[in-house]
Amino acid sequence: MNRMFKGKSVRRALALSGLSVLLFAGSQGLAQAATLKLATVAPEGSQWMKTMRAGADEIKARTDGRVQIKLYGGGVMGADKSMLRKMRIGQLHGGAFVASGLSSVYPAINIYSLPLVFHSQEEIDYVRARMDEKLLAGLESEGLVSFGFAGGGFAKILSNSPVRSLDDLKGQKVWVPEGDRVGYEAMESLGLSPVTLPLTDVMTGLQTGLIDIVATSPVGAVVFQWYTKVKYVTELPVVYVFATMIVDGKAFARLSAEDQVVVREVMSRVYREFNAQSIPDNKGAYEALLANGIESVVPGEASVADLHQRAWDVAADMVKEGLIEQQMLDELKKHLASFRASQVDQKQAAATAERTDK
Repeated sequence: MNRMFKGKSVRRALALSGLSVLLFAGSQGLAQAATLKLATVAPEGSQWMKTMRAGADEIKARTDGRVQIKLYGGGVMGADKSMLRKMRIGQLHGGAFVASGLSSVYPAINIYSLPLVFHSQEEIDYVRARMDEKLLAGLESEGLVSFGFAGGGFAKILSNSPVRSLDDLKGQKVWVPEGDRVGYEAMESLGLSPVTLPLTDVMTGLQTGLIDIVATSPVGAVVFQWYTKVKYVTELPVVYVFATMIVDGKAFARLSAEDQVVVREVMSRVYREFNAQSIPDNKGAYEALLANGIESVVPGEASVADLHQRAWDVAADMVKEGLIEQQMLDELKKHLASFRASQVDQKQAAATAERTDK
């Protein structure tokens, strides 16, 4: 009797033990499964959304459905400030942000957005090759997982009256993205009247006369249809535009190590593709602006030199305001000086070779 009781007890204990193992394994599987809710202002149907959805499908397939990505496009979750707030309360897990949208969390991200500091795409490429990893690590230190930066080209001045010099900018109402303190301070220092609006309200601002000028990339002007409300584009690289997809670090940490690798691999590749595609896309968009009647305006060399000099004064003010770190600014200056010196050396070498040939 006692022996039988013990046998039943053992069998029952084994059964319960087996059930516990199954339940534990099941709970572990559930803990590793996740749906990441990500938002963007990119319109539904845009190439950005199509590429992101393809990436999401690949992630789902490669993780056997453990990681699914739900995308909210067209600004339905609001602009950057609203998306950050929804991330804090868990309504979203991440989204696509321009630099200014993340500056309240990680101010160093503003370094590429200093106005009139970069003169060409080649300069941007040189500096980014040396500073991107530091910025990505900085974001992760603030609990934000990023997969790389996608350049959006240079913002140019789009306006309803021609802008050829600094005097033409005086008093003009210029759009500054919501939360972009660097842009706001810079526009004020150049004598403009900055008007802060979320990206989703810019079209209304142009329609109502609330703003006179937008500084945006050709792609931005076309995608958001702002070009339909302006007449001129000024041939001057004003601000480098770039964006990144971030995911809340805590949400990302809930994925298994293997699934994190897959997400990083796919999303990093997607953002490399976005970055590479931005140059031909902006070229095509610029041609589309001109084809639709937007008139190109070329500023004088003296005006450009004046603006470039003022840019460094603005950058110094940004350091004083605590919007840019002095160390990051010094590093940026060092890389730009190195690149520009190499360009001078190349021109001198080419000139010497030409004289030798003659």
